[in-house]
Amino acid sequence: MKKVLIPTKLDPVAATILEGQGDYQVVQDAKTPLADLLAAHPDTYALIVRSEKIGENEMTALPGLKVILRAGAGYNTIDTKAARARGIDVMNTPGANANAVAEEVIAMMLADARHLVAADASVRAGEWEKSRFMGRELAGKTLGILGLGYIGQLLARRLRGFEMTLLGYDPVISEERARELGIRLVPAEELFEQADYVSLHLPENEQTQGLVDRDLLERMKEGATLINCARAGIVNEADLREVKPRRKLRFLNDVYPKDAPGPKPIADLCDLMLPHLGASTAEANQNAARRAAEQLVEFDTKGITSYIVNRDIPAGLDEAYGELAHVLARLARAVLGDDAALDQVETSFYGNLKPYANWLTIPIVSALARGFDRSLDYAAARQYLHDQGIAYEDRVTDDSKGYANSITVDLVGRVGPDESRHVSVRGTVAESTLMIARINDFDKLYFEPTGHLVAYSYEDRPGVLGCIAAALAEAGINIDDVRNPHDSQGRQSLAILKVNQPVPEAVVERIAERVNAKIAFGITID
Repeated sequence: MKKVLIPTKLDPVAATILEGQGDYQVVQDAKTPLADLLAAHPDTYALIVRSEKIGENEMTALPGLKVILRAGAGYNTIDTKAARARGIDVMNTPGANANAVAEEVIAMMLADARHLVAADASVRAGEWEKSRFMGRELAGKTLGILGLGYIGQLLARRLRGFEMTLLGYDPVISEERARELGIRLVPAEELFEQADYVSLHLPENEQTQGLVDRDLLERMKEGATLINCARAGIVNEADLREVKPRRKLRFLNDVYPKDAPGPKPIADLCDLMLPHLGASTAEANQNAARRAAEQLVEFDTKGITSYIVNRDIPAGLDEAYGELAHVLARLARAVLGDDAALDQVETSFYGNLKPYANWLTIPIVSALARGFDRSLDYAAARQYLHDQGIAYEDRVTDDSKGYANSITVDLVGRVGPDESRHVSVRGTVAESTLMIARINDFDKLYFEPTGHLVAYSYEDRPGVLGCIAAALAEAGINIDDVRNPHDSQGRQSLAILKVNQPVPEAVVERIAERVNAKIAFGITID
């Protein structure tokens, strides 16, 4: 019998499912202090938790521990690195709380629009202040959803009945899928400019930390509302503090750096704040409990590892190729353009990389989708693309082409109903250094994709590279390296430059206009 310890208030369906298998002994106890509970059950095989902190001390107390399941999506309370070092797999249950969070967003919107919290307190105090609590209606307003994963899509479905205009931004979701949801895809900047309400539904990672900054906040309509039921770090608190009073914004918040009692530094910024109640429904608790139990059974009986969040790099694969796959996808997306809805992803793995094709797909998807966790597995990556309406193909490769251990990432996207775009980027690793070999028809680049980059493609003619360099100098930007190849027909040129600082979007666009660039983008790769 495998002992499963559940030291938290979790729906009993988890214990029912596991005990029904006949292979598990379940101990569920939310009252005993965690340390005492661990000491009493050192033979625990699997641990199912909610928000409990599980670090090295807790793992040391359970020498037989093999699996930790987080009944929910976030797993920042679990030391995943320490778990991996001990051979412990950590899983989460993404999507189990999605409907609860989507409904919470709507509840917050309505409560704020109709001043329900303040009005309740006023009436209880014996007052009658109808004029003070003049509200707003959601019907006819515009909602912008930043991140169209499980929660973002459910929110769109729920709010269609309110007759709101729905805007969305997600680099991965297809235009067709968005159209099915009644969402018009727009760049993030346009979303913030047009929306009366902006709701955030992104994970917190290197790409999204501080994403909602001064630039985006300044674009919001005067009196617009920002809702954060995702992660605290997505919003730049200092920028919000500066912009909010000037733009008369409203801020509805349910997330904090730490879930703990005590004063909250952002209390003065919040027009409505809740104690991280997004997943706090009986239904969400039951869904998460059921998912955790089912995943443990599937893991033990079928070897299904789709939701392991601390996976190792496969034996025999140089870690640099995982980073290469990630960078190639980021570059390809930059070339495709943020205005293009992604329809298809194609990959080609050459040489000794073929056996690792499935694993290498994961960093590619994570680069294209802020809503996908890079620590998940191939099945989860494919499912994520499927849910977003994105086709995926891993092509059969021909090693006679001499590409050695190379990776090619192709993206197909659309701008509006008529214009289709196709981008292809190939790279390899040479002496532990990432190298970009080709972008579209511009071959033999041999460019290291690190630091601050800016690129332009244009009709080949004299003086263009000098014009780009002069414009960068005008902006106080120094060039560290440059590649300037022609295409195979000698008609188009690509200038890709490594510079000493990020190039502001306004500068990128100004140079693009001067040289009549077909492709223009700036990107920073750490």
